[in-house]
Amino acid sequence: MSTGVIELDARRLLCPMPVIRLQNCIKQQAAGARVQITCTDPGVMNDIPAWCRINGHSIISSHEQQDEYIILVEKSADEC
Repeated sequence: MSTGVIELDARRLLCPMPVIRLQNCIKQQAAGARVQITCTDPGVMNDIPAWCRINGHSIISSHEQQDEYIILVEKSADEC
């Protein structure tokens, strides 16, 4: 398991690009890795949790900060 958090910048990208960027990043990580994605598209607050449910990953936290949406995702051991 990775000890650091991978930072992923998806600012100024619209659906479906933030989810695609997260998917591509997660595929390259070991189980237990954490990826924090920062977005400006408010749709990610629904899209990324839905993608995580489908693929078995966990949302550790999500919040809005100054018109940015920050979501911390942990990769599951068993990726769908």
